[in-house]
Amino acid sequence: MEDDKRVKKRSVLLIISLLFCTFLQLLVELPRIHQIQIGQMEPDLKGIWSSIIKVEKISSNPTVSVSSGMSTSPVSEKLEVAYKLFGIFPLRSAEVEVMNPIKLVPGGQSIGVTLQTKGVMVVGQAPVVDKDGKSCFPAKEAGIQVGDILLKIENQEVKTDQEVSNAINLAGKEKGTAKVLFKHEEQTIEKVVQPIFCSETGRYRMGLFVRDEAAGVGTLSFVDPVSKLYGALGHVITDADTNQKIEVYNGKVIASTIYAIEKGKRGHPGEKIGSFIPNSVFSGTIEKNTITGIFGRMSGQIENPYFKEAIPVGWETEIKVGPAKIYTVIQGEKIEEFEVNIDRVMHNRTDSKNMIIRVTDPRLLEATGGIIQGMSGSPIVQNGKLIGAVTHVFVNDSQRGYGVFIQNMLNDSNQLTKKEAA
Repeated sequence: MEDDKRVKKRSVLLIISLLFCTFLQLLVELPRIHQIQIGQMEPDLKGIWSSIIKVEKISSNPTVSVSSGMSTSPVSEKLEVAYKLFGIFPLRSAEVEVMNPIKLVPGGQSIGVTLQTKGVMVVGQAPVVDKDGKSCFPAKEAGIQVGDILLKIENQEVKTDQEVSNAINLAGKEKGTAKVLFKHEEQTIEKVVQPIFCSETGRYRMGLFVRDEAAGVGTLSFVDPVSKLYGALGHVITDADTNQKIEVYNGKVIASTIYAIEKGKRGHPGEKIGSFIPNSVFSGTIEKNTITGIFGRMSGQIENPYFKEAIPVGWETEIKVGPAKIYTVIQGEKIEEFEVNIDRVMHNRTDSKNMIIRVTDPRLLEATGGIIQGMSGSPIVQNGKLIGAVTHVFVNDSQRGYGVFIQNMLNDSNQLTKKEAA
């Protein structure tokens, strides 16, 4: 009899201990920062916990609004809430951001991108041979480095490589020196350069290779069907030689066609090989070049056969490890749907590497080997919501790569802007 009592007592204690441990684990897992849709107020809890843990609003702060250019003009509100056991005993406080829904049309179209820099970028240095046969580096000696942006020569703005060449030649002829205003990292600096007369070209030169534009092929990520605001690429455009971010002066996107695929393999990312379509059915401006992509306004005919209407945006906290789909072009101009898996979600990153995605679709693996250059910007859809875009491939594993949260793209595009309450 006594043995039965001891067994029952141990069993009760064990059950209580298990319940206590489960409760502690739940307490640890309750989110401190959470995003929910309007109309949803309960935490994402399972089973009995959803009925015994209540959420109580402490304070609100309508700090986030969406620019008037968006079709839905949504507003979000930050709430301070408390999780309470049985609605009485406080467990933890948290910040909840209540999001109005945004709807966008997923892209997938192959686009050609041309971009003119703000100023002229220095991409290399070359010796100038003077009349005595001596190799000189006038610009380098004055402190101008690869990656710097030339802004003005003799107080005149320069926007093309030809303008730089002509201004230096003229200043060399007239004065023997040239005042050069340039941007070095975040500083604007003015230096005096002494151009050298080059006997080979018959012109005064300062010994620089410069570039005023960039071009390439990528993928459209999304378009707002009313405002025509778009996002593409999912990552910043950098100069091929310097790896520096290109400051945009002017640029455009148009349709492109893919006529070949260089398949990716270990240590060598593949790429789409395409060409611009002269009579493009759509075109767009490039107004911003950011860490999460390029943004501007689109005109013309934009169609995705898989989405006749805009679909909801999936916020960061809605993204789950598991199956998803991407939309991209691998032949001609036809958008196709492919299966991928989200292997990992990295909530603390604010760059363009927020998810690790893995291609699982046999057709795409056969055609491309996985993720390839030119696929950047391909929209990622999970559970009927647009959650992000493909950005980078793993060099040593072309089946895997990174994706950016659509939320981060919206933030960088200024479609989400924080404003203090009036």
